[in-house]
Amino acid sequence: MKYLKQFFVILFISFMGEILKSLIPLPIPASIYGMTILFIGLITGMIKLESVKETGKFLVEIMPVMFIPAGVGLMTSWGIMKPLLIPISIITVVSFILVMVVSGHVTQFIIRHQSGDERTDE
Repeated sequence: MKYLKQFFVILFISFMGEILKSLIPLPIPASIYGMTILFIGLITGMIKLESVKETGKFLVEIMPVMFIPAGVGLMTSWGIMKPLLIPISIITVVSFILVMVVSGHVTQFIIRHQSGDERTDE
């Protein structure tokens, strides 16, 4: 019963994201609205971590299974995607490198900033 309750909480938050998506005319996916609502709820304490923790872990564990239909869809549409293979590959490699560089710089900035804060506290 605990898992059903936790799943209902996550499902309700996802539904709220869907409602926001239909009300707000921005090109933001409903899942982003839902994750933002969940994040704010967890930060503010309106949603207790215990009320979603186990089901959240379960959903993360089965996440790879959710990519199987997308992979099959890519395999079945190979004929359509074959001419686009080089542009898609270039875009993928460039965006991958860009994400790595930006993530590295942000991480270094945060580490340096936190190290500086710890020295001033002493």
